Amino acid sequence: MLRVFVLALAAASLQGAGWRTLFNGRDLTGWESRGDGIWTVLEGVLLGQRDPKNNGPKEFPLTERQFQRWLNRQAWIYTKDEFTEYDLSLEYWVRAGGNSGVSLHDGTRAGYAIAAQPDYSKTPAHVAYEIQINHGYPDPKPSGSIYTLAEAKEGAQKLHQWNRFDIEVRTATMRVKLNGVLVAEAPTDPARPKSGPIGLQLHDMYTVAQFRNIKIRPLR
Repeated sequence: MLRVFVLALAAASLQGAGWRTLFNGRDLTGWESRGDGIWTVLEGVLLGQRDPKNNGPKEFPLTERQFQRWLNRQAWIYTKDEFTEYDLSLEYWVRAGGNSGVSLHDGTRAGYAIAAQPDYSKTPAHVAYEIQINHGYPDPKPSGSIYTLAEAKEGAQKLHQWNRFDIEVRTATMRVKLNGVLVAEAPTDPARPKSGPIGLQLHDMYTVAQFRNIKIRPLR
């Protein structure tokens, strides 16, 4: 009974501060999968993974181009709702060597990234915004980077553990805190969208990513 009361009190406090949950911890209500990602809910955690057999190569041996095309096809999950200015908070975990990200304002909902022949010049990081998640993947941009706009300060991420993003999305600027440390900020690009959904990425066929405590405080 005491635990129920504490949870109810915490929920009331959250709502009173203008925050609301985006992921209810029970199912995928409010979200839509894009691509061939396998998204499941395990004890309040949103788990994303891939089945390497899906859309796998049909003939061998492969050329390097054929292998890379298969390996790097992205998968995403997006909120059905769209947002303009807001504060976003979430926790993430990715396996060693993993690469993921948080998409902001991407009206294409990763359409170019999940295509049979992806156009990497039109992925969410290029047509809108992506906050990088990187756990040892061979990409020079560390977690918290506002991809293509600002490279994050390193040292705030905890390896092999849960980490927390606090992201401020404003019409003119974006700021990213990683575990309470401001790691990146940049002015927005006037040519990019000013509103859109929020997405979570599986960068390639080997990525396994988990998310929890996803909440938003809309400002307008």
